[in-house]
Amino acid sequence: MTGPAIQALLDKQAITDVINLYLRGADRADIDLIAAAYHPDAIEDHGGVFKGPASDYVALMARMLPKAGIMNHLATNIVIELDGDTANAEHYILAFARMQKSGETFETLTLARAIDRFERRDGNWKIARRQLAWEWNHEMPHSESWGRGLMFPPGTELVRGAKKPDDLLYAARGAN
Repeated sequence: MTGPAIQALLDKQAITDVINLYLRGADRADIDLIAAAYHPDAIEDHGGVFKGPASDYVALMARMLPKAGIMNHLATNIVIELDGDTANAEHYILAFARMQKSGETFETLTLARAIDRFERRDGNWKIARRQLAWEWNHEMPHSESWGRGLMFPPGTELVRGAKKPDDLLYAARGAN
């Protein structure tokens, strides 16, 4: 049996796992991971981009993410306030993306904050409501030289990240 302090740590870790798996889903276009983060009746307010049922947002991501360029989302400064079977959570999302518009490839760095209301239902923590606040964005021309050649010599064949099912993560799971 666990005491209240241990249970609080377990609950906070479960919520942190939901946050991180959601972001993995965005990076790898793993729509099942994104959908699993939400309760069926959850609301997504993506800070002016989308507002409505999370299921509709997930459907939108299912159309967009597989075609999207390289993306990496990092969750930082995760703060979780527990209150029984509910929790308020805030975290920053730092997103790096390579995009194309009008034939031009560029890179973008964005910081947003997610304000989530989590609920534990049937023993599982999931998002009941998410609100996003956009903090800042910086764009730059595409330039990939791997430290101007200092990190890897020209001609090195690097293992690169990819979308589901082509990413190394999914290949490694299949080998187990």
